[in-house]
Amino acid sequence: MKKLFFILNLVFIAAVLASTVWYLECGGLWRKGLTSFGFVVIGLVNLVYLISQRKKPLRFPVILVVGLVLAMLGDIVLNVDFIGGAALFAVGHIFYAVSYAMLKPVEKLDVILSLVIFAEAGTFLMTAPIFDFGGGLMKGICVGYALVISCMFGKALTNVIRERNAVNLLLAVGSGVFVFSDIMLVLYVFADAPKIVDILCVATYYPAQCFLAHAIYWQRKA
Repeated sequence: MKKLFFILNLVFIAAVLASTVWYLECGGLWRKGLTSFGFVVIGLVNLVYLISQRKKPLRFPVILVVGLVLAMLGDIVLNVDFIGGAALFAVGHIFYAVSYAMLKPVEKLDVILSLVIFAEAGTFLMTAPIFDFGGGLMKGICVGYALVISCMFGKALTNVIRERNAVNLLLAVGSGVFVFSDIMLVLYVFADAPKIVDILCVATYYPAQCFLAHAIYWQRKA
């Protein structure tokens, strides 16, 4: 059973990465949605695995899978309505952060590190002359989003500090790559960065989601 589900993880991760290349080459909203559905499938497969192993409690994997679903929806909506897509992503990141808190309760270090990360990100967004947000509303949305993802990344890092296991390491790596992808996104959309930046955004986004979804598999040992 363990080997079967691990192989399924590898197969679906490979499928998501191949589909990412396909989407980058051919474009199309339906290809993007299909690729995003792939990381949701990985999360669901691993949730089924934990249920089959009678692993309890299931708060962490269930909440993380909800975050994956919201991210998939955000991927689709983002191409139609940027603000709506960003809102779905922000809520998804909140679910990610909450799922991390199911592994290790929130403590003072989590808050401090998250605020330090946000201070850097927020200052960059608000003061860098390269950005053109087109108005205060969009700038506020981006800064608010930066706060959410800073909390997500900060919590992932502090979990690793407290306990270095496969789950926490995968979540920290996935969250860190996610932050990089989002930096590429904001540079491409609001700083008129070259096309390569958009490619880097997509090329790192899907692996980041795969890291998060695959982390659920290793929860059986935690």
